Amino acid sequence: MHHGAPAVKAHEFLAFTLGREEYGIDIQKVQELRGYDTVTRIANAPEHIKGVVNLRGIIVPIIDMRIKFNLGTPTYDQFTVVIILNMASRVMGMVVDSVSDVITLSPEQVKPAPEMGAVLDTDYLIGLGTLDDRMLILVDIDKLMTSDEMGLVPQAVQ
Repeated sequence: MHHGAPAVKAHEFLAFTLGREEYGIDIQKVQELRGYDTVTRIANAPEHIKGVVNLRGIIVPIIDMRIKFNLGTPTYDQFTVVIILNMASRVMGMVVDSVSDVITLSPEQVKPAPEMGAVLDTDYLIGLGTLDDRMLILVDIDKLMTSDEMGLVPQAVQ
């Protein structure tokens, strides 16, 4: 690095899979990883909101991303992972197929997301992270989880 260049921060992302794609979310939003536990259904909740679990006294809504993105019928087994997210003022869980690792990406490794008719609207994408032969779809998880289409209206999860 030459002198005077602003220090550009690398970011750590938790990599997980949904269907055949690999995604990444900011590791700082991740509180913990858990196996899939039985959830308590909420009447009239959208199908992708599986229900809620009690996590050490906090009622946490569990969203199955595989249902949300129409990735076929989800299976729940010992490999199913729930990523517990801690965002702004709320905690929620996100069911994914698997979690692989934490990867560090420098800003040069993050490319703008192309318009490609992906399952995710580009509004919710930070970009594409490239690492060797891997490509991660980097999701702005705050924006996605607070979007109207998630159907997580605050009063429903009180």
